[in-house]
Amino acid sequence: MFFREITHLIEDNSEQLNYGIAIIDIDTDDEFEAVVMGFGYPNVILKRDGEKLVNVATGLLSDEEMNAIGVAGGDIDGDGQEEIYFLNTDTFGGENQFFDRLISFENAKFIDLFELSIHKNIRNVGAGRSVACIDRTGDGQYGFFIANYASPMKYYEMDNNNYLRDIAPELGMNMVTGGRSLIAFPIHSDKTDLFAGNEMGANYLFINQGNGQFTEMAKRFGVQDTYEDVRGVSALDVNGDGVLDLVYGNWNGPHRMFVKINDKFVNQAPPNLAEPSAIRTVIAADLDNDGDDEIFFNNINQPNRLFKRIDGEWRRVELGTATEPNGYGTGAAVWDYDSDGTLELLVSHGELEPQALSLYKSVNCNNWIRIMPLTQYGAPARGSLVRLRAKNQIKIKHIDAGSSYLGQMEPVAHFGLGKLSQVDEIEIQWPNGMRKSYPTLEINTFHRIDFPF
Repeated sequence: MFFREITHLIEDNSEQLNYGIAIIDIDTDDEFEAVVMGFGYPNVILKRDGEKLVNVATGLLSDEEMNAIGVAGGDIDGDGQEEIYFLNTDTFGGENQFFDRLISFENAKFIDLFELSIHKNIRNVGAGRSVACIDRTGDGQYGFFIANYASPMKYYEMDNNNYLRDIAPELGMNMVTGGRSLIAFPIHSDKTDLFAGNEMGANYLFINQGNGQFTEMAKRFGVQDTYEDVRGVSALDVNGDGVLDLVYGNWNGPHRMFVKINDKFVNQAPPNLAEPSAIRTVIAADLDNDGDDEIFFNNINQPNRLFKRIDGEWRRVELGTATEPNGYGTGAAVWDYDSDGTLELLVSHGELEPQALSLYKSVNCNNWIRIMPLTQYGAPARGSLVRLRAKNQIKIKHIDAGSSYLGQMEPVAHFGLGKLSQVDEIEIQWPNGMRKSYPTLEINTFHRIDFPF
């Protein structure tokens, strides 16, 4: 069995309709919380208390009268603390009755920036799905991009007067499609690019032109996939060439493993991975610290799947109770909540009927190293790239800005090392495209790296 179940560590784990999960340090205590969206139920925020995870969501963060589905964090105002975007929806497509929230901690309390009178007229009324934070110019201040379904996509930034603006129209990014999933990192440029996986229409690939402007180039790079319906998406180095590739799930359609070869993506999904399923979340992470990423497919009312590269081939491996054949999976995320160097997997459920959260981890004694780059303002530098060199190996990770489906992973490059006892070099590429190397960082350690420029 790959996982053992540790759900009993979640206190007061009631059955309810949940969706997306984001991993964010909501209280700046240098520990991450899991922010879980509740759909017609209270949101849940799981915080470590000894070995246990306890729900600390109250007031605006609980927001029990809303239908929350997507969530992401990002420092939109440059104060060093991530704001949290709650994406609410009460309809399949088109316009909502509910508004989204943009939660900021100001004057010792949480407020909704969209509730301020100066911002009410720009609130998102579209039926959104996923949200990602993007630092398009590398200045350390993020915007939130919203994948809406059958209404224009949104891109909120804060201007020099601390007013929120939707800049999607001026960037030519206010497309109308069946928006589903997002992932943002330097896919082709040295700055942050954006892949948007869509339903009932072609995917989008927005390439940063180096000045914060974007050009849509999905056809040029071969990732339009026009006739499929995307759900979760993640990034990993599939073939060990030091370049990040894309893996995503299509709803009851063939899943994709797009490998980047000569500035074009080529689908190389093996048949067992491509096999259709009612997929929601896709996560790529080194869950057992052996030095190679696994790929987790979270399905709804179907068995979950886990794929591992063994002898050069992607093979499906036994999940144990994490298979959840009767689970109505709607979201998932990984983070190291107990700081032992092994990632935990949190799975949310709902939509068809209320179910409790579930929690899993791999048992291993492999080595590891964890890297968290920071922005100019001390917030997580989401969208950065981190490269590791050890014994002629090159490994690469991105600092998650929003991915999978409806959620966001921890802002940490988590490298399993297997039995390696030393790392030769860590290189970080910040969202402004600049790079800096750090030799011989200590292994089995979590490193916060300040912005150096």
